[in-house]
Amino acid sequence: MQDTPERAAFRARARAWLAANAPGFAGTVRHRLHFEAASSAEEYGKAEAESVRAAQAWQARLHEGGWAGISWPAAFGGRGGIPAEEAVFAEEAAAFDVSVGPLLIGLSMVGPTLMRHGTGEQCAEHLPPLLRGERVWCQLYSEPEAGSDLAALRTRAVRDGSEWVVTGQKVWTSGARVAGHAILLARTDPDVPKHQGITYFLLDMSAPGVEVRPLRQMNGSYHFNEVFLDEVRIPAGNVVGEPGGGWKVAHATLASERAMIGGGGGAKAAALLELARARGREHDPLVRQAVARVHTLDEVLRVLGLRMRAALDQGGPPGPEGSIMKLLVARRAHVAAEAGIAVQGAAGVLAGPGAPGGGEWQQQLLSAQGLRIGGGTDSIQRNAIAERILGLPRERPADRDVPFRELLARRTAPAGPGEGK
Repeated sequence: MQDTPERAAFRARARAWLAANAPGFAGTVRHRLHFEAASSAEEYGKAEAESVRAAQAWQARLHEGGWAGISWPAAFGGRGGIPAEEAVFAEEAAAFDVSVGPLLIGLSMVGPTLMRHGTGEQCAEHLPPLLRGERVWCQLYSEPEAGSDLAALRTRAVRDGSEWVVTGQKVWTSGARVAGHAILLARTDPDVPKHQGITYFLLDMSAPGVEVRPLRQMNGSYHFNEVFLDEVRIPAGNVVGEPGGGWKVAHATLASERAMIGGGGGAKAAALLELARARGREHDPLVRQAVARVHTLDEVLRVLGLRMRAALDQGGPPGPEGSIMKLLVARRAHVAAEAGIAVQGAAGVLAGPGAPGGGEWQQQLLSAQGLRIGGGTDSIQRNAIAERILGLPRERPADRDVPFRELLARRTAPAGPGEGK
């Protein structure tokens, strides 16, 4: 899509500012840290902390230059621009290898959610530090028995005067060891259907009773963590929305998350073609077909991104298009990584420093599996596309109107004769 005169002028200003400011930060922000293996959780933790410091320094520079929160309303401290301008700036910044990756949960998920559902006090407390790069957030949603069926979560919050006391366990939490704050879903009323008794909290991760344990992934990374909450006290003023109304607020966060995941990743075909040339296989017809498949996905995602940004330019929230993009990003990552390993031939079975490119494509293949789960599984995205875009009838779950306490009793009841065989 060709730039309008206004957008071309914006691009020129962004390019000039980046040229003057980005080179000193290029390569210091390890925005692909979650793809990298580590010999221990301690080693990964040090690298993760370095990544956060670099991202915070770059975000601070963006804020000083007036480029933080480009599409955030001026009333919330942003630039007051439109999503298309944010996309233009991201395109130009990609040439300098700079990123605010470790801060994206706060900037792309927490910020938009608070602007829509937070109180004035909550926005005043959290949005300015977000824009300045001073706070790192994580997301405490999934649980061992509440993944795709997130509404089945069991973490419990009980009101005690001016505080809520929270006990439970969360899992697959990205960046929990470096996060100072978290968005948290907990059950505050077990006597209503499962979607109605959930409350959305803002949590200080340094509060007594919060314990973070790193999880080793199959790619050797420790990006994910499990978080234990043992009678953690949260002020009542940290509830976003109404008590029991957290499902609606959570949906706003999830929509922003899918748009963030779906809009990221950049082009893969160019890197694949570069690899083919390095291996002397750019004329192999099978390799050319593989590159073409990835290029097609790149282009579909680029056009869908333009379409989504055009809708956002009209003032609407992220729509179900984010589910399509999120689904395709996961597919593209898998297809591209498989092609990259195939291009390497026999060397594709190697890993680590001995593999071509330090094993980057092997790491991408292992990491691609997580993209099909995080932010909603592929099945969840397909359901959203079927119901919200294609207008297909929604299958009503049998437990939709059953109080959660009753559902929990059914699940924990001992099996009767002949059951469970």
